[in-house]
Amino acid sequence: MLTYPVSLEDDDGTVFVTSIDFPELTTFGEDRDEALARATNALEEAIGARIAARQDLPEPSAGVVRVTVPTLTAIKAMLYRGMREQGIGKAELARRVGWHLPQVDRVLDVHHRSRLDRMDAALRAIGCQLEVRTTDAEIDSRD
Repeated sequence: MLTYPVSLEDDDGTVFVTSIDFPELTTFGEDRDEALARATNALEEAIGARIAARQDLPEPSAGVVRVTVPTLTAIKAMLYRGMREQGIGKAELARRVGWHLPQVDRVLDVHHRSRLDRMDAALRAIGCQLEVRTTDAEIDSRD
């Protein structure tokens, strides 16, 4: 799970959302729930934009209010970080897994619904292993 802190501020009847880790992230909602839902989408967009621009993805800072990105986006972020940390570019990843460059582009695109076996192969190619487990989740009493 990949979660980042956000700040929520009242803004004349709406809730304004910003992020210390992604200064480019700003969104709002009519109430807290809507603001947090929009923040999840905005965070996913910010991560995708940084990957496309070949910029670093920050480690999450401390914070009380946190937003969690979808699991597949988290896996893509881990792959991207691992590639950057090891100095592995797209062409090298393509060579290691025997793919064409458009296939590598897709596994790094947060909007593409990549198959988990593809993500697993890409992670293994950079020396990482994807582990899946479950934990007890907090149940939202509002549901």
